[in-house]
Amino acid sequence: MNPYQGPPQYLHNIGFTNNAPQSFGNPMPMPGFPTMGYPASQPGYPAASPGYPQSNYPNQGYPQQNSGYPQQNQGYPQQTQGYPQQPQGYPQQSQGYSQQSQGFPQQSQGFPQQSQGFPHNPAQSYPGAQESAQTGYPQQGYQASGYSQSNTQAYAHSIQTHQAYGASNPVSSTPKSKPTVVPVNPFDPRDDAAVLRKAMKGFGTDEKAIIQVLTRRSNEQRLRIAFEFKTLYGKDLVSDLKSETSGKFEDLLVALMTPLPQFYAKELHDATAGIGTDEDVLIEVMCTMSNHEIHVIKQSYTAMYGTLLEDDLRGDTSGNFKRLMTSLCMGNRSEDFHIDRERAREDARSLLQAGELRLGTDESVFNAVLCSRSFPQLAAIFQEYQFLTGHDIDDAIKAEFSGDLEKALRAIVKVVRNKPLFFAEGLHKSMKGLGTNDRQLIRIMVTRCEVDLGDIAEMFQAKYGESLQSWIEGDCSGHYKKCFLGLLGLY
Repeated sequence: MNPYQGPPQYLHNIGFTNNAPQSFGNPMPMPGFPTMGYPASQPGYPAASPGYPQSNYPNQGYPQQNSGYPQQNQGYPQQTQGYPQQPQGYPQQSQGYSQQSQGFPQQSQGFPQQSQGFPHNPAQSYPGAQESAQTGYPQQGYQASGYSQSNTQAYAHSIQTHQAYGASNPVSSTPKSKPTVVPVNPFDPRDDAAVLRKAMKGFGTDEKAIIQVLTRRSNEQRLRIAFEFKTLYGKDLVSDLKSETSGKFEDLLVALMTPLPQFYAKELHDATAGIGTDEDVLIEVMCTMSNHEIHVIKQSYTAMYGTLLEDDLRGDTSGNFKRLMTSLCMGNRSEDFHIDRERAREDARSLLQAGELRLGTDESVFNAVLCSRSFPQLAAIFQEYQFLTGHDIDDAIKAEFSGDLEKALRAIVKVVRNKPLFFAEGLHKSMKGLGTNDRQLIRIMVTRCEVDLGDIAEMFQAKYGESLQSWIEGDCSGHYKKCFLGLLGLY
């Protein structure tokens, strides 16, 4: 019997509350709810890094040691002044020695700081060459040029083709994401709650007012509006929206009112529940999330359904695809932005030996490299792979793998090179042909509007020659269409 089955009264997630998180950045943003400990530890890591440069010996150790000697020299002239006055008053001689004694303690303060400087010196010199891949001098050149070359070069290059990962025409700076929905400022949730109440009160519904409020507020702000709505009117905003709307428009509004971690958890649960599995949802979510986001989604999943996300993923998948999902579910990918070129070459050789240079394929090597290396490091590995073989790793994956595992590995490659283009292809897939995959369309539009939907729209235009707006207008209708255009900032 699985000990995690049944109502969520177990204690395996000690340190958290049993409530599902409300957001990725702030687990419980609304007043009256307890805060949870996990995401709050994230801002601590950047704050720890400024401590190391302060211990650099040229700045603190030697200058303070030099300041000690001049004060020692000041003590001796006062001692020579004390001898002529010695027959008249010994206290003046004692004052000279006291000033001399002040010089020596300051000299003694300089030496410990000198001792702090010397241990720091060998760590940067050649004996510390084991860490030179990240902190040593030879790697600084690669950090300056390799990061921009590997992580951003394909972003512009893959507009024309995302099969070749060339090393020419490096881009000097990383692209910044363009959200289409940003938190409104100033923000008065009670005024917004009053607008929504007026729009749904009485006979008929003012859908335009609902769309203009909900599509111009961030997810956290929408949750705050719902909190104030219940405070003022004693009614649940989501329930009122459900009763006043219907169809796909209702589904879109409910998605907008759902906390993002809970929304992802529900998508993953619905993808694995029942007969069959929607592997495309698993790939889209698990292959694109950061470590922190995966941990918060797992926490939401357990709080909502009483089971572990890992158990449900393993129970609904099989083979090497199950191993890949399990590895991604750990949320243990390196998030170091420094690039180790030598290690990238070694990983590229190991991928080549595990795939094209042997009979059959060693899937475990691909699993280990693609699930544990950081995205900038993976971009460098893919570049080294092309240098070694003359062709792209995406072509190698298509030749060596098949089925869901091939889709997942190629998704990781696409996300590493150009995440907005990956989601642009997902939007195109959801609307092309007969019919519309509304669930995929809603999922991408709702989850990416506060992250990079502006970039996704640009990639869509660049790859398919038509605007995302025109496709939505041609594939959707009514208030459903207007709400999507509102998320794009066009309504």
